[in-house]
Amino acid sequence: MRVKICGLTRLEDAQLAVELGAWALGFVFYAPSPRAIAVAQAAQIVSALPAETLTVGVFVNASVAEVNQTAARVGLTYAQLHGNEDPELCAAIQLPVIKALRLQNESDLSTAAAYADCHSLLIDAAVPGQWGGSGQTANWELARQLVEANNISNPQQPVLLAGGLGPDNVEMAFAQVQPWGLDLSSGVERAPGIKDSQRLQQVFQRRTR
Repeated sequence: MRVKICGLTRLEDAQLAVELGAWALGFVFYAPSPRAIAVAQAAQIVSALPAETLTVGVFVNASVAEVNQTAARVGLTYAQLHGNEDPELCAAIQLPVIKALRLQNESDLSTAAAYADCHSLLIDAAVPGQWGGSGQTANWELARQLVEANNISNPQQPVLLAGGLGPDNVEMAFAQVQPWGLDLSSGVERAPGIKDSQRLQQVFQRRTR
């Protein structure tokens, strides 16, 4: 079970996530988010982490130039696009792209095919007016269907599951959906952007059971 810890704003939280075995760390570059971080602050955190740490920048309907410039300044490994970005914009990003999708019904499953060239897909909860970090769980049944379909049509493209995941449900989510990895944010916090060390530890204990 690969785990990405997202919405980081503090070095100590990032360091703990690395120590516990996080697959990647996520930083939100979307000003309206309560977990938004300044580019300079993110760059400072990333520079203090082990060189092999995988880092993800989360963007919502940002321009290609903004994504590419931020990625270069911070030293990002991946760009996670969480808005209405089309496949053409994804293709113009200089980093491997993780494209977030919000599945509401079975007709949404066909959307994934348009992003077949992206590095990976991320399934999040569909909450009106919110692009992520809602604390609500995604539709696990639709997510499972997408994982199964992708394993056949595009097996080289990982699918991650996000949305309301924490110590109490990561094992169940992984068992039911069978994603390549899980993306956690609000479910391991004590305040937006401030991670709870105990909840982080619990998640990774469950991951290794």
